[in-house]
Amino acid sequence: MENLILVIVIVLLVFGTFVALLSRYKKCPSDKILVIYGKVGKNQSGDLRSAKCIHGGAAFIWPIFQHYEFLDLTPISINVNLTNALSKQNIRIDVPSRFTVGVSTEFGVMQNAAERLLGLKLPEIEELAKDIIFGQLRLVVATMDIEEINTDRDKFLAAVSSNVESELKKIGLRLINVNVTDIKDESGYIEALGKEAAAKAINDAKKSVAEKNRDGSIGEANAEKDQRIQVSEANSLAIQGENEAKITIANSEALRREKQAKALRLATAAEKVQAAKALQEAYLAEEDAEKSRSRLEKATKEADIIVKAEIDKQKIEIEAEAQAEQMRRTAKGEADAIFAKMEAQARGIEEILLKQAGGFKEIVDAAGGNPNDAIKLLLADKMEDLIKTQVEAIKNIKIDKVTVWDSMGGKDGSPATANFLSGMMKSIPPMNEMFNMAGMELPEFLGKDKEEEKTSLTSKSAEVNE
Repeated sequence: MENLILVIVIVLLVFGTFVALLSRYKKCPSDKILVIYGKVGKNQSGDLRSAKCIHGGAAFIWPIFQHYEFLDLTPISINVNLTNALSKQNIRIDVPSRFTVGVSTEFGVMQNAAERLLGLKLPEIEELAKDIIFGQLRLVVATMDIEEINTDRDKFLAAVSSNVESELKKIGLRLINVNVTDIKDESGYIEALGKEAAAKAINDAKKSVAEKNRDGSIGEANAEKDQRIQVSEANSLAIQGENEAKITIANSEALRREKQAKALRLATAAEKVQAAKALQEAYLAEEDAEKSRSRLEKATKEADIIVKAEIDKQKIEIEAEAQAEQMRRTAKGEADAIFAKMEAQARGIEEILLKQAGGFKEIVDAAGGNPNDAIKLLLADKMEDLIKTQVEAIKNIKIDKVTVWDSMGGKDGSPATANFLSGMMKSIPPMNEMFNMAGMELPEFLGKDKEEEKTSLTSKSAEVNE
């Protein structure tokens, strides 16, 4: 709650500060001058300015350091009834007039107005200006003759305006208008000048009338003569002019008709040429449109076919890549499985061989280090199995019933049945041949081949004989 109150207070302070700053931003109306005084900076010469004047626009008024007021630009109309003003001829005259003044918006003059008129009411400004105008008006009247004042009003007004405005600028005002209604004098000099001017004007008018009447009679006779001459000349010239005009009109009409026919011919030809060109351009445009349409249709069909083929191609490629990836992964899995299986078998075989080698080494060690004795021990151990294997060869021969008809026709008078059994036993592979088929030699303690034994005996007897 305390934090919320603190936030609200801060927001109100910020908002109040913002509103206060906005209220210090002042806009100057067009009928006023904004005068800012206080700490307003320095002028061009480096001195502190007393005020800053703004006509139009706006300005920010710094609180505490600056303040502001407005000067009204409303025109002030002042009645100046100057009486007993002494002219250059020492004749006193009355000059009733009306002056219109107002606060000046000129740069330097505004500064004077801010320094001398700020805070004054309009009646006070009017009285101040009225005093200045009275003095300058008396000064101007004293430097001019009554004739100049009365007859040359523009010169009088120019002199009044120049003197009065130069003095009004010193307090920040400018002269807007001067209107002098009537000028009178106490001695009647101006009235006498008026009567003299009126009499002179009347006499001059009468003389002018007489002269004009005389000139009118002479002029009338001369005018009648000139009229008759000029009428005759004018008639002849008129007839000649009419004839020439008729000729000119006929020539002009012929020329007009010729040019009109030529223009009509050119216009008709131009219309036909333009129509032909328009028709040709229409045909060309239609042809271009048909070509563009055909190219568009062709491009559309090609785009459809190509895009579809490209999509099918990409689809096939993606499926092939997927199948190939699946096959690679499957082959890799199978290869890894086969490799693992073969590696396991190899490790098993290696382990068996290592165990057998270790056992054989122990047998050799037990036989005193003699390999032949070790083999004899192994064969002695396996002899039962070897004989059992030979017996197994004829074990499964089924003989339900044997009938022997013996005619005693065997070799050396032996019975044939004995020869039959002996041949059957001989059909069992001898142990020596089994070793030979295995690429090994039968140990001597298990017996030798009879042929070999005969050969060895023969060779020994031959050596003895030698």
